[in-house]
Amino acid sequence: MENLKLIAFAVPAFLIFVFIEYRIAKAKRKEHLFHYESSISNISIGIAERMLNLFVSAGFYGLFVWIYDHARLFTIPETVVSWVVLVLATDFVWYWYHRLGHEVNLFWAAHIVHHQSEEFNLTVSARITTIQALIRTVFWCFLPLIGFPPKMVILMLLVHGAYSFFTHTQVIKRVPWLEKVFVTPSIHGVHHASNEHYLDKNYGDMFVFWDKLFGTFQEEVDQPVYGLTHPLKSRSFLWQHFHYYFEIAESFRRATDWKGKWRAVFGSPKYMDQDIRPQLEKYFLQDRTGRHPKLRFRHYLAAQIALSMAVLTAFTYWFDVLDGITVTFAVSFILLTLVNCGALLEQRKWICYLEYSRLLVAIGFLLYLAGWMEWIVLPVIAIVLAERLFDVSRRYNRLLLEETA
Repeated sequence: MENLKLIAFAVPAFLIFVFIEYRIAKAKRKEHLFHYESSISNISIGIAERMLNLFVSAGFYGLFVWIYDHARLFTIPETVVSWVVLVLATDFVWYWYHRLGHEVNLFWAAHIVHHQSEEFNLTVSARITTIQALIRTVFWCFLPLIGFPPKMVILMLLVHGAYSFFTHTQVIKRVPWLEKVFVTPSIHGVHHASNEHYLDKNYGDMFVFWDKLFGTFQEEVDQPVYGLTHPLKSRSFLWQHFHYYFEIAESFRRATDWKGKWRAVFGSPKYMDQDIRPQLEKYFLQDRTGRHPKLRFRHYLAAQIALSMAVLTAFTYWFDVLDGITVTFAVSFILLTLVNCGALLEQRKWICYLEYSRLLVAIGFLLYLAGWMEWIVLPVIAIVLAERLFDVSRRYNRLLLEETA
């Protein structure tokens, strides 16, 4: 479990690199590369993925071990040559996982979250869901299947992930000769663009030759416009994660034959009816205009994200020794905070009830540590009385949900 303790420090390391990138952008007078609300949304999704992956990452390694022990086709020794081959094989598998993630609706539903941001900086690298991690692990199983030892695979995936983190930035200048071999921020920025001539290009993660070999390479020729071709009208934590599954379900419902239903799930996103998302947004988002308000209390939002990251760091570091109740409290607190951040970004009037829930979770945990869980009814009564006597939710909404121009 020492690996978990090392992974715990990935959270503060992420913040350090984001801060460095922001300072460089500011020095170059490119503060516009960061949009506060969008960056908060990106980091929120990353926190959820890191937390939920703690419960499944051990299973990933166990799956690789089982495949290697019971189904491997060859036995590949750990040599310099095998490490080189593993680097190439890992990126090759990534290319096809990534490409299918854009070409198959069911896979795109998990991957679309990574492309929703209309900015392109290091915070975007955090926009990965646990569902996406589960899907790509199925593809990674090919590596132990052909005979690479699981420990080699895991180490290579860590290196692979670290490399891709640094390709999500605009503060690094282009190096044309490097782009002939390696994926650079410019090359990957094209992949994140919604310009028509940039769509469905540059799926490689480390090397460009897979894209050149399979006809999907495109170098940067003009400034990319980042995000989806049809941007979301919401920064809701939950809507960003699940909207495309609703779109698939609606497309499936509309289909009149099994061919159409199959295409709704496994067909290409490019054939999805374009009127589905606006209709779902009108129903689920109360016909919002897509205008994101500028928040008056940004520091409050930042404090919530900072608190979530601090809890996540501690949670990761001591994950292997925590009891089930502590784990439940930590997960509940972090998820409530993230949903709360999305609700604040969306200016939802029910945000106060999330705050009540989060407060009860925090107080309940303290009572649990003190051995006084039977007294949990007291804070519940206090909250009910505060709401009845002082109309706390209305005052809270007036304070935090006020929009500014």
